[in-house]
Amino acid sequence: MLARVRRLRGQIEGIERAIENEEPCGAVLHGIAGARGALAGLMSEVVEDHVTSHLVDADEHPKALNRDAAEELLEVIRTYLK
Repeated sequence: MLARVRRLRGQIEGIERAIENEEPCGAVLHGIAGARGALAGLMSEVVEDHVTSHLVDADEHPKALNRDAAEELLEVIRTYLK
């Protein structure tokens, strides 16, 4: 996850440089789109980790959710975040 955050930081800094250098709007928009995708990927990873670690770990949480239902939920979230 830290690698994703660091990559995202680099992308944001790239957007900042592009704006400071008055680069064409297209270049700035591409940078924003890339950062948005990276942020969505980070969000997906954190949500997936939370669900698998805290909601469906039957050893830690005897009343955990059904693993198949959790996987179905994660698929919907992954699709939404793309």
